[in-house]
Amino acid sequence: MTDYPWQIGSATGIGSYPGEDPAEALRVVLGELPELPHLPELPARGPGADITGRTAGLLVELPVHLEPSGWRFSDRPGRDTLRSRDHLARDLDVLEEVAAGHDGPFKIQVCGPWTLAATIELRHGDRALKDPGAVRDLTASLAEGAAAHVADVRRRLPDARILLQIDEPGLPAALAGTVPTASGFSRLRAIEAPVAEDALGTVIETACADDAAYPVVHCCARNVPFGLLRGAGAKAVAVDLALVPKRDDDAVGEAIEAGIGLFLGAVPSTDAALPPLKATAEPVRALWNRLGFPPAQLARQVVVTPACGMAGASPRHVRAALKRCREAARMLHEAD
Repeated sequence: MTDYPWQIGSATGIGSYPGEDPAEALRVVLGELPELPHLPELPARGPGADITGRTAGLLVELPVHLEPSGWRFSDRPGRDTLRSRDHLARDLDVLEEVAAGHDGPFKIQVCGPWTLAATIELRHGDRALKDPGAVRDLTASLAEGAAAHVADVRRRLPDARILLQIDEPGLPAALAGTVPTASGFSRLRAIEAPVAEDALGTVIETACADDAAYPVVHCCARNVPFGLLRGAGAKAVAVDLALVPKRDDDAVGEAIEAGIGLFLGAVPSTDAALPPLKATAEPVRALWNRLGFPPAQLARQVVVTPACGMAGASPRHVRAALKRCREAARMLHEAD
């Protein structure tokens, strides 16, 4: 039987939250998601707190700066790189202070190599995704930086079991060849699946070496490449359940049979009236029943989450949505 680092009937968040106070956000997470809390991301603080800038601050010997068009590689670290590092350093100091003594699973998040390559520009303006050599350098730098980040979090939370979530919302577009060029007038060539799997696998293998962290890959887009993520070494996959069509049943079933954990986004991540609890849990149960797996296995292998990050939600909705995730996970466990 597969050993998962979370308790049966767990829920968690994806990453981003509204507001600018990391201590308040972390207290909300710890209060609403005690079984599987995570480090909140607060992009409202501005450049360097966004998904790309936050992870770019972890890159080793690949500084970045901000242009009107977005993030771009630099010759030397400047104020934008330093701001990214300062945001994360503050978050980790708050983590050590607020979550001291946490002895259960704890999740952190970084942006994946393909989403970074699709969003960071080379020095002359083209997206890094266009240049295979730049992608290799970016992947190696990210792998080293993510490993150092995991080690830092483990030092601050020595009794916790760290889960590393690698965010790859841009991976399906990179595989399909639909990522626009910097000008927006054409599309970059499609990335071959073995190349994509190898790069993602390098980050997972390096950052999670010697069981330093449990690798989760998050992809809140359509056409999630479940097989590729498994091949790269992901032990769990996080998706927006509403974007997983029935045609993906075989791929999802193969992942479940292989023991891959599923983080299923079943609760609206932006302000909306929440459906009744039973209606929230039903799509999760329907997927499981459709695939024919034992009901008792569901709450062990599935973690309930919001559909995606919650930076665009109100604080009131955040609390309600996280509570609903926890209630739905508990309901699925108790019913099965």
